[in-house]
Amino acid sequence: MNNKVMKYRKFGKTGLDVSIIGLGTEYLNRKPRKNVVSVVHAAIEKGVNYFDLVFAFPEYRDNFGVAFKGYRDKVIIAGHIGCAETNGQYRLTRDVKENEMLFHDLLSRLHTDYVDILMIQMVNAVESYDRVMMSGGLMELAHRFQKEGKVRFIGISGHKSPGVMRFIEDGYIDVLMFPLNLAWDFMPGRKEFFQACISKGVSLVAMKVFAGGRIFRKKDSRVITPAQCINYVLSQPGVCTVVPGLKNTKQLEEVLYFLEADNAEKDFTSVITEFQEDLEGNCVYCNHCLPCPVNIDIGRTIRMLDKALQDADTYKAIRGKINFYYPGRIRASRNVSKEHSAKASACNECGVCMERCPFEVDVISKMKQAEQILNR
Repeated sequence: MNNKVMKYRKFGKTGLDVSIIGLGTEYLNRKPRKNVVSVVHAAIEKGVNYFDLVFAFPEYRDNFGVAFKGYRDKVIIAGHIGCAETNGQYRLTRDVKENEMLFHDLLSRLHTDYVDILMIQMVNAVESYDRVMMSGGLMELAHRFQKEGKVRFIGISGHKSPGVMRFIEDGYIDVLMFPLNLAWDFMPGRKEFFQACISKGVSLVAMKVFAGGRIFRKKDSRVITPAQCINYVLSQPGVCTVVPGLKNTKQLEEVLYFLEADNAEKDFTSVITEFQEDLEGNCVYCNHCLPCPVNIDIGRTIRMLDKALQDADTYKAIRGKINFYYPGRIRASRNVSKEHSAKASACNECGVCMERCPFEVDVISKMKQAEQILNR
């Protein structure tokens, strides 16, 4: 067995040394503060130094401000601009004044005067490039923050290679966060994509390592492990770190087991073909489709639908929890008031969510299906 010691890689042209396993924090949103603090502290103690802070929710940021207290010199913080909130739901924004305000809010709530990486969020098309790069746009704002010493390096996150390639080739970014996992090994243009990052010294951060958890579904009685998933992603050219989304210390331990797993346990070659899925049309519960005009929590609703469809026994087991996850009220412990979530039946088929979705999910059909199955 290998020693359970964190390994580090050079973080592209930044000169930083980054832990090969970082922490994605999406699933720590709306978790109790003590939960967030315990996960962050356990991760730091195990050598994790890269933390991706994706949301603009005030309580989410406050929790990490507490968690990082006394550890600022031990962590690499990637903060995001380009997102805000509406009635407790995620919202994409390119408004420069709003993003400037939200960035200073991030620094204030984290009790720091800088972030190591400033990520411009969800750049997926040529149109996104033009908007971000326009005079007075978000890239100009990011460079201003960099000159002011509030940002060390600049990056973007995106889901489709055509949308990010121009940023890489034109040399505007230091870091790229991009979805990579074993199930999507077929991704077109991947060779050119990896080579562009390497040749330009762009640090590649892999998100969606477990495809939103979809990858752990059983197929023909075969099961894939977190160690195999992580090993696959870290074996791709140019990848510096992975940022799996974790919600508790148990999941953290399961991920960090990769550091002590032997080669046989990490080998993914026998399952790579079996676990491939189509990227387009599959929801990974990222909620980039929000905000919903009628306040449906789309990602959580589809997750519950997928669980129900996956296994009848699973559906019976979670049926009593549906009020917690799905319909028109959410428990106060999640700090979301009841008007912030609606049943799938509230969908008015406006299609705005489908325009935003980076994975081309047919959300309207999913809502109809959810109404049928989750309410029957």
